[in-house]
Parts: sequence; structure tokens; C-alpha cells
Amino acid sequence: MVNQKPLFPGDSEIDELFKIFRVLGTPNEQSWPGVSCLPDFKTAFPRWQSQDLATIVPNLEPAGLDLLSKMLRYEPSKRITARQALEHEYFKDLEMVQ
Repeated sequence: MVNQKPLFPGDSEIDELFKIFRVLGTPNEQSWPGVSCLPDFKTAFPRWQSQDLATIVPNLEPAGLDLLSKMLRYEPSKRITARQALEHEYFKDLEMVQ
């Protein structure tokens, strides 16, 4: 929403996946332990290095970049939870509806 367009505008399942890989880097056992055992993961996927999110969403302030990076972690156990996201510094000045 910060860029006024989708972050990963894929037009097919594989295109979507590759757009994610181009930004976050192709996952591997270091970035996501167990990924190579997932049924649809292919070791033949192209290998992309991760990009600096600040170049992808240049209008996002540092707290927003921090939140986004925590939301986009491959490994689910390392990804920020919804509750943690709502409590993140990025939303500190936002009044929450009870």
C-alpha cells in the first residue's frame, strides 16, 4: 500500500513465487531450515540474493521497514505474529479500536 501497488504482483503461481524470491532471496536451508523437504520446493529454482527492502519501498520509514521485514520472514517460527505486529513501533501513534 505504501507504493500504491502490490509488493509482489505475480500473474501466475510461479511468477508470484519468483517475484517473492527476487526480493527476499531464494530460500535455502540457512534462511528456512527444512525448506528443501517441502513437497513443492525445487532445488532447481533460480537462486536470487535478497534485496534491501528500502530500495523496494523507498517511501517507508525505518519502523515500517522493520515491521515489513519481520512480516516477510520465510521461516514461520521467526515471523512476527499478528499481535506482535499490532504492538510494533510502527503503529505507536495509531489509536486502536477496541
